[in-house]
Amino acid sequence: MLTVRVIPCLDTRDGRVVKGVKFQGLRDAGSPAELTAMYERQGADELVLLDVSATPDGRKTAYETVRTVRKHLTIPLTVGGGVRSAEDAKALLEAGADKVGVNTAAVTRPELISDIATFFGSQCAVLAIDAAKRKDGKGWEVVVRSGTERTGIDAIDWAREGEKRGAGEILLTSWDRDGTKSGYDLELLSAVSKSVRLPVIASGGAANPEHLYEAVKAGADAVLAASIFHDGIYTVGDVKTYMKQRGVEMRL
Repeated sequence: MLTVRVIPCLDTRDGRVVKGVKFQGLRDAGSPAELTAMYERQGADELVLLDVSATPDGRKTAYETVRTVRKHLTIPLTVGGGVRSAEDAKALLEAGADKVGVNTAAVTRPELISDIATFFGSQCAVLAIDAAKRKDGKGWEVVVRSGTERTGIDAIDWAREGEKRGAGEILLTSWDRDGTKSGYDLELLSAVSKSVRLPVIASGGAANPEHLYEAVKAGADAVLAASIFHDGIYTVGDVKTYMKQRGVEMRL
């Protein structure tokens, strides 16, 4: 049986970790290098590093931040933000990433997913989907550019398309829940998990170990969180112990 992964997420801007609500109102949350080292000591299975200002600013990911984080890390690292081509992905892999996340650029040019999967393998291609409830309440649509643009694209259909194009994993973030500490959007998570055969990482809204446990029960293969770890409310070890006690296979 595969173990469920617990993944701290570092949203970065200008070389610092930041956190906000629904991708807005970002506040400083610390040093990427220091937080990386701490989370590895706590038992994190992987780490996700997202340069949240790269796409809105029209630039590439800050490679130096990736190199700095890699020096303090031995577990797998996924990096995203501002990836527009296979060449960008190659540069991130050379800087120390193990996997590359694509979001806005993949919506604009879906071939980007296939390009990364073809050149570097599906295991390197992570499709990051930011999904928001449609205004009529019927289903979810993909949002891009750090949540500032609604695309009208059905999130479930986009997940299936990503799988067909070679993505190896889906990082699913609920825009409605991000930073709200109200728990993951379990309905969205369940719908996407049932629609693809790929591993799905739940993201957006976690406030306590129970929320992460609920995400696993809803179909998540991995759970990602930021605020509860950055603010020292819980450690990765706390979360793993909680879920292990409830019968979830964890790597302790």
